[in-house]
Amino acid sequence: MAEDKTLVSGVAGRYATALFDLALESGALDAVNSDLTRFTGLLSESDDLVRLVQSPVFAADDQLRAVSAVLAKAEIGGLVGNFVKVAASNRRLFAVPGMIAGFRQLLAKHRGEVTAEVTSAEPLSDQQTVALKEALKAQIGKDVTLSTNVDPALIGGLVVKVASRMIDTSLRTKLNSLKIAMKEVG
Repeated sequence: MAEDKTLVSGVAGRYATALFDLALESGALDAVNSDLTRFTGLLSESDDLVRLVQSPVFAADDQLRAVSAVLAKAEIGGLVGNFVKVAASNRRLFAVPGMIAGFRQLLAKHRGEVTAEVTSAEPLSDQQTVALKEALKAQIGKDVTLSTNVDPALIGGLVVKVASRMIDTSLRTKLNSLKIAMKEVG
């Protein structure tokens, strides 16, 4: 486990490693990952929750009460509920998104998976997601977990990042390359 601990660092890394170790010991890796996904979903749906998490203006007690109410309503308890509450009590709520990312890195390494960050102009369909996972697995030789984002500015195509490699097939990049080539000609 010592080599895994160097995968994530800083405050977020310490918390992520502690949560991962607890989840591993209790055999709850999948349940914790599922609850973290639900909490991330709550963050993406609510600007007010994001403000609560990120703003240093709120007192620790206020953050703890508010986040406890959100967790209770979302029925997120157990390790993840306690984890988020401890982060709030310790004035580290702002780092929870980084902690979640760190946990996912540790989980992927534990499972022998690689995470690919995929940005597309429109949300990927289930069929496109499966095809992309299979294509990446054929290239990399490992199971691939996708972290997807949507950026309409890409116009079309994909930007895929796996570790230090990036594949950019976006229409925006192709148009920019064409624009540069046209300037060099003229």
